[in-house]
Amino acid sequence: MKKNIVLFGKLSIVFLLLSFTSCSVNRAKVDNSLGKYFEENKVEGCFTLLNNSDGKVTVYNMALDTARFSPASTFKIVNALIGLEIGKIADEKMVIKWDGVTREPSSWNSDLTMEEAFKVSSEPYFKEVARQIGKATMQQWLDSLHYGNMTIGEQVDSFWVDQSLQISPDEQLGLMKRLYFDQLPFQKRTQQIVRDVMKQEENTLYSLSYKTGWNSDQQGNHIGWVIGWIEENRHPYFFVTLVKAKDKNIDINKVRLEITKGILKQLGFFEGKM
Repeated sequence: MKKNIVLFGKLSIVFLLLSFTSCSVNRAKVDNSLGKYFEENKVEGCFTLLNNSDGKVTVYNMALDTARFSPASTFKIVNALIGLEIGKIADEKMVIKWDGVTREPSSWNSDLTMEEAFKVSSEPYFKEVARQIGKATMQQWLDSLHYGNMTIGEQVDSFWVDQSLQISPDEQLGLMKRLYFDQLPFQKRTQQIVRDVMKQEENTLYSLSYKTGWNSDQQGNHIGWVIGWIEENRHPYFFVTLVKAKDKNIDINKVRLEITKGILKQLGFFEGKM
């Protein structure tokens, strides 16, 4: 009897962790019509949308939605949250000086505030933040967040791009919802600052917030991310787009956003009617 109670307790903990870090795909509606956006761009991928008002999930390509990939620059969301929370980033205006090394893109080659670094996805800025956070502290936060496979690997300033850290689109969706509603284990100020720097478009019809990411997987495929939310009439809808391309000539940076906005438009967004 005691063993059964212990086993039940462990299973309950696992269930709670899974439900807290991802969005249920059991009640998801599969919409294969969204596949045309990937096909016309000659890429594979998946798209997931969560309507917060009724909890309904729309998915294209469930197999990729639950598979894990390197988060690439989408990890800058968590890197910024941790940096702000423990004081390594004072606020969105904190400047880190350029080290003088010329890199591509050229937008990285100057002194940048956190807000500017986030917008241009500056690797040097957030690598320095990660080094200041330190491996032990970073690991504690990954464990606390139950972020993907929670694996740092050898280098604290590159684990989000060197295949050590892996996360699924479904898990990313859960992270976005928790961030929006101040449900992450950070102060409200910390989460508000990150939400603010994620905002990319805002007008009378909608507000669009997201972070992009780009990397390659173990097979050499290019992987592109767009994760975030769109608000219309004060209602949030959370989304994740993952793009996978074998052709190295495909412009992932362009395609990932075109696919995301094309799908959102098909689903009725950008007109202030949702």
